[in-house]
Amino acid sequence: MLTDDQRERYLRHILLKEVGAQGQQKLLAARILVVGAGGIGAPALLYLAAAGVGIIGVADDDLVSLSNLQRQIIFLTDEVGGAKTAAVNGALARLNPDVKVVEHREKIDEGNARRLVAGYDVVLEGVDNFEARYALNRAVIAARKPLISAAVGRFEAQLSVFKPYAGANLPCYRCLVPTAPLRETTLNCAEEGILGPVAGVIGAAAALEAIREILGLQPSLAGRLFIYSPLALDARYARLPRDPACPDCATADR
Repeated sequence: MLTDDQRERYLRHILLKEVGAQGQQKLLAARILVVGAGGIGAPALLYLAAAGVGIIGVADDDLVSLSNLQRQIIFLTDEVGGAKTAAVNGALARLNPDVKVVEHREKIDEGNARRLVAGYDVVLEGVDNFEARYALNRAVIAARKPLISAAVGRFEAQLSVFKPYAGANLPCYRCLVPTAPLRETTLNCAEEGILGPVAGVIGAAAALEAIREILGLQPSLAGRLFIYSPLALDARYARLPRDPACPDCATADR
């Protein structure tokens, strides 16, 4: 049952027939893990908290740096040098007291991914290393939970939802990227550069997909890749095929 304050706070959601009071209650009961509080995670975290997602986990072992502030809009100048997870906790508490933030100040890898994923309904990742992405991919497949995966660089971004357990032809992240690119260890925002609002657009879109998964809105983005190229004034979708020989999902229950 929504309180009077909640009915006012989430009124614009409740007015939507696709959401309504029942959908808002689903959001308040939802648990979403955001892996990476960077250019993608920062706006996603704000939108998820504003939407009333009841429990938001944030996994990041990094500190806030001055160069982050050009695009990671959740952080303030006086928070430079502090832990990102603590800064996120403070920002979301100020934004929405309905939200509980769980800090995971650790780097995602094969050793902890399954443990972290187990406590959440949906996982949203915007990390910049493939070891973490592959570990998350295997963890969500085992747990049968949706993975919202977003990436951004320079003037281009991409986004998809992976849940191979939901259909015989649906791919996982490993189907899209079978092996890590050779330059993965050195290529990131620090070397490439990035226009801040591009990360904002795709981070907000990733939050939207996480909310859509909680609400069960159709159609799902699973099986498709959204590609956003603002410099070329282009946005498009591409079909993602499943790899029947994928080492991560070929033998997964569907």
